[in-house]
Amino acid sequence: MTDIAANALQLDNLSVAYRVGRRDRAVLRDLSFTIARGEAYGLVGESGCGKSTVALSVVRYLPRNGKVASGTISLDGQDVMRLGPEALRRTRAERVAMVYQDPGKALNPSIRIGRQLTEVFELGGLSGQAATDRALAMLNRVRISDPAGVMQRYPHQLSGGMQQRVAIAMALAKDPSTLILDEPTTGLDATVEAEVLDLIAELRRGLSASILFISHNLAVVSRMCDRVGVLYAGILVEEGPTDVVFNDPRHPYTVALLRCLPRGDQRKDQGRLDTIPGYLPSIGATIKGCAFAERCALATDLCHTTPPPLHDLGGRLARCHYHERAQELPRATPARVEFAMPPAGQSEAVLRVDGLNKTYHGHGHALRAVKDLSLDLRRGQTLGLVGESGSGKTTFARLLLGLVSPDQGGHIELDGKALAPRLGDRTDAEIKALQIVFQNPDSALNRSHSIRHLLSRALKRLAGLRGRQLQDRLDELVRSVRLTERHLVVKPRQLSGGLKQRVAIARAFAGDPRIVVCDEPTSALDVSVQAAILNLLADLQSKQDASYIFISHDLAVVRYLSDRIAVLYLGRIMELGPSEEVFAGPHHPYTEALLSAAPSLDRRENTRIRLDGEIPSAANPPGGCVFHTRCPRKVGAICETTEPPLAEAQDGHGIRCHIPYAELARLQRAGAARPARETSLPAAHPALAER
Repeated sequence: MTDIAANALQLDNLSVAYRVGRRDRAVLRDLSFTIARGEAYGLVGESGCGKSTVALSVVRYLPRNGKVASGTISLDGQDVMRLGPEALRRTRAERVAMVYQDPGKALNPSIRIGRQLTEVFELGGLSGQAATDRALAMLNRVRISDPAGVMQRYPHQLSGGMQQRVAIAMALAKDPSTLILDEPTTGLDATVEAEVLDLIAELRRGLSASILFISHNLAVVSRMCDRVGVLYAGILVEEGPTDVVFNDPRHPYTVALLRCLPRGDQRKDQGRLDTIPGYLPSIGATIKGCAFAERCALATDLCHTTPPPLHDLGGRLARCHYHERAQELPRATPARVEFAMPPAGQSEAVLRVDGLNKTYHGHGHALRAVKDLSLDLRRGQTLGLVGESGSGKTTFARLLLGLVSPDQGGHIELDGKALAPRLGDRTDAEIKALQIVFQNPDSALNRSHSIRHLLSRALKRLAGLRGRQLQDRLDELVRSVRLTERHLVVKPRQLSGGLKQRVAIARAFAGDPRIVVCDEPTSALDVSVQAAILNLLADLQSKQDASYIFISHDLAVVRYLSDRIAVLYLGRIMELGPSEEVFAGPHHPYTEALLSAAPSLDRRENTRIRLDGEIPSAANPPGGCVFHTRCPRKVGAICETTEPPLAEAQDGHGIRCHIPYAELARLQRAGAARPARETSLPAAHPALAER
């Protein structure tokens, strides 16, 4: 038996159930794992598999209808379930801390940051200036610039990355021995995510803290964790060293999860992502054999009738009767492209944008959210928009949809004809031509109506259909997004996140749109649902010749779906070109930093280029090149005084930088040759600094 005190956290045969409909429904089933002192342990799996229930069980924060049915939870050798109220309070306050997915909900919106942070130290016995000094020190520790200023702000006045760093500062205020992170980077852009992950790794080393890292982002887990456990229907199906499990999975479920991810230079016109058929067993479902058997193409009668043991494979575990054959799992989705993609470069432009500007006025400031933006979008083509939060991506989408009006001077053309800037001035045909799929389908779908009503209403309004024609088109639309008749009779709240997003996509395509704006449509979805949604978008595009504006922080997803990429910074296009040229380089220094920050399963150790400071305010942008205050390749005074044009370096590939294309290529080749994790960059040619 393992010495409990040797582990920071130990779960033994933990079973948790929720009371629903007067019956206890199992969520976790005989779950056992340990986290050694100073170790980072990742827990992965689809939404609904029980990951967050594990975290809530450890700190005894289960909802009222939840209970630990059996098993034990030990923190630093103490049985959590046997702690009295006072001992439990001290444990939560001093020994274990938790960082939630949404820092906006973890922070009180009506109380200033300083008061919320000093309160943590006051509860520990400090008061007055001593508590304030400790709070300032904690904000410095999590690398927040101007901590005194941040102390005076309310949560809504901070960016998502700043909010998350404040939440981490509060969690670490008492130097906990165990830190639980539940999806701490979901919704953050690549650079902020990288900063938060670097911060967690640095604090882990400084505190020798143990970490339970819960995430559906396998690349982040690969980068952060020593070991990983794969959870399915509340059952641990595989466990081992992270690099071993991700490079040589021995359970079909792990194999299937990894295949859902766009890897390397994989693109939509080269094949579809694999998906996992079927759904997780419902909460409380009776499982007679292997929990994954109903979705596994390798399953036999044995799998359906006999629960597999947890096989010890020498330093790793796999709960599968046929673990030696796991990687023989057949694809669930055909790899070939069923419908030929149109040659985007030869098709006509369906959208043209020329000299588009948007300025917001308020509190005596003029905030330029979009500046001199020009581009075109061709039929059947996807334009990916990337950049940090605040770069102008969503404002540009709102301008296209007519939800906000642009400044005078610029214009938008749809099919060669001027498009009215305001939605209220557009014709029904123009409204039908431009549709949007939002990040959060919950806020986009009326919860009081059935799915049939929502889609039928869209078909009546956008396509003008009635009677038999409406029913036929509804049936076709439902099939196209892979829903069934049973989904039509329920309301949105009865569907999973992935199914709700399919409904949102179906509604967007109800009027056969020319252009669909996809604003982070997969960021909150786990990898299996994300793969299905990306395949669906690619299939619908090839069938209907629709064009996409695809906004996302996930650069691997953008690369998979996009034909061209626009990189935005403070409302300006810093780089615009074919997807593979933008990703392959040479890139703009900002693009280079974004790509270096993105975690990847294909490169666990990688050079990350740090960008100093926060993105400047669009109300007071830097002079010259707006990126010069953070640019690691700044060449001299010219960057501070003269804004570079978006110059075409190669056919169709433009870069807004004073450094010539050939010099960028030399610098980035030299940087790529340096050892992993080195962040210093080679200097530009001396002649450039003299300009």
